[in-house]
Amino acid sequence: MIIPSIDLMGGQAVQLVGGKEMAIEAGDPRPIAEKFRLVGEIAVIDLDAALGQGDNRALIEELVSIAPCRVGGGIRDVETAIRWLDAGAEKIILGTAAQPEILSQLPRERIIAALDAVEGEVVTHGWTTKTGASVEDRMVELRDLVGGFLVTFVEREGRMAGTDLEATSRLKAVCGDAKLTVAGGFTTAEDIALADKAGADAQVGMALYSGALHLADAIAAPLVSDRPDGLWPTVVCDGHARALGLVYSDLESLRTAVDRQVGAYHSRKRGLWVKGETSGATQELLKIDLDCDRDALRFTVRQAGQGFCHLDTWTCWGSDTGLPALARLIAERRDNAPEGSYTRRLFDEAGLLDAKLIEEATELAQAQGTAEVAHETADVIYFALTAAARAGVDLADVERELDRRSRKVTRRPGNAKPPS
Repeated sequence: MIIPSIDLMGGQAVQLVGGKEMAIEAGDPRPIAEKFRLVGEIAVIDLDAALGQGDNRALIEELVSIAPCRVGGGIRDVETAIRWLDAGAEKIILGTAAQPEILSQLPRERIIAALDAVEGEVVTHGWTTKTGASVEDRMVELRDLVGGFLVTFVEREGRMAGTDLEATSRLKAVCGDAKLTVAGGFTTAEDIALADKAGADAQVGMALYSGALHLADAIAAPLVSDRPDGLWPTVVCDGHARALGLVYSDLESLRTAVDRQVGAYHSRKRGLWVKGETSGATQELLKIDLDCDRDALRFTVRQAGQGFCHLDTWTCWGSDTGLPALARLIAERRDNAPEGSYTRRLFDEAGLLDAKLIEEATELAQAQGTAEVAHETADVIYFALTAAARAGVDLADVERELDRRSRKVTRRPGNAKPPS
């Protein structure tokens, strides 16, 4: 798989050759992150912090709210590492600070050790200092303390001359159960496919920014198909990971989906098909995943209208149920609930919803037995979703906030506040 990279300097996305020579100034990184997030995790590297010439902290805090980010650059102690984990970084990348005494104080699965190498020898301090240690030696030393390695082939970095696939295979055999990401020289989809086959992710920057490699081609690189027509089965899901239907993709539709960030597929009757162009049931593309066998795709979309199915149901298996369906219904009624209805009263009558929230939460706290607790919990959830809809907050926003909290390393005691 591909890990797109955003290198930051002076608040701008940049690409350097050999870590020194400015090659591309790509501007505001926010829209870049909006596009790159389609593939999942992206690497965000603070070059200013790494070089000791300031930092891009506030900007990166915005980026981690846009996309799942691996944050690196200038993280040299436990306190800084935990701060980024608490701020929402999926993972953090440590370079010279990737030492046992620091790593042992951090959650292993969220730590990536960066090993920069020239002809197989680890180098530090901006690639200027040779350490005498091989990449393999450092991997053996650290592999039980980190969840992954990022190995940069310095002599290839930014030069788009192809990566070292032989070394990639060799390193994968050494890193144990830690995941391997390699960087430096990736230029073609074939490079990414070969790295994936070797069990490594490809961190790519220059090829994407220069236009030499289309993001959709990079996504599709590891894909295979056993169908005579070469199409890839594509499961379409909403933001709650509920399957809406099964369609098919090819490279043309995948490029359209990525470029326009919409649900675009290959119709076996009509060719390229952009969902909703005629029906109005449009889709905003949120993420693209490959399955474990690399022979199917999953599109996560924000579905509009009555739903995905041509029969005007939310899914091709019928209507949706549960909290997502309830949240959508409440949101729809916010603007068109009948006059005099209870829902209309909750939105319009001052103080009613607030009072019901307090009342139902109290009843839940006092409930006894499974049936009563389930009943009172349902009441609390209904009024909580109504309060969210009143403020324009979607259930997916709430889920993202819960996910963000689950990534925090620092925990508050959680004591009850005194009554006001």
